[in-house]
Amino acid sequence: MKKFVAVAGNIGVGKSTLVEMLCSKMDWEPFFEPAAENPYLADFYRDMRTWSFHSQIFFLSRRLRHHRQLLNFPGSVVQDRSVYEDAEIFACNLYQQGNMSDRDYRVYRELYEVLVSFLPPPDLVVYLKASVTTLMARIRQRGRDYEQGIDPAYLERLNGLYESWIAGFTLCPVLIVPSDDLDFVSHNTHLTLILEKVRAKLSGQEEVIFHTEEVARVNGWSSPHR
Repeated sequence: MKKFVAVAGNIGVGKSTLVEMLCSKMDWEPFFEPAAENPYLADFYRDMRTWSFHSQIFFLSRRLRHHRQLLNFPGSVVQDRSVYEDAEIFACNLYQQGNMSDRDYRVYRELYEVLVSFLPPPDLVVYLKASVTTLMARIRQRGRDYEQGIDPAYLERLNGLYESWIAGFTLCPVLIVPSDDLDFVSHNTHLTLILEKVRAKLSGQEEVIFHTEEVARVNGWSSPHR
């Protein structure tokens, strides 16, 4: 039976890498963020308050189209970043920082909520949860020039929005991966544990979490407490 999994999480947490690894192990199809250039981006960076609504509408339309394509794809798929994050995290952050007006944000949210109500959700959202310390270390490690100047306070704000979104998200099951302690890039045992949890969650098991003892075991800790 076809499955649709979305991998969510903050900048630098390893979403794209996990998508690739899950698909390689499960012989599924990866779908990454659309690469289409946003025609409003230059205007947005010059004047965020004026152009944030236009820019976010473009991103939302592309993300919705992409989500629809995933639903129509015949095989099982894993998506890098979900449609929900554009609105719940990035548009919300722009609004909270004063870069989107009340009027624009209300219109944007109404459009988003109406569209999402018609859109079938994924079978599972895998949320990679990590502290800002971990995110900054991984951003430095992957060495993308345009990311090196990211303000830790910005990542902290996004983390807060991710936590609020996940706490209230009910459209499909969620698997929270403790990414501070699980480095699936460097340790195959960590990836194996994540795969086990993804399969269990997709099989319909309700209470699937990462127990402290399991994380300690794959890390080789002598005690379940660090």
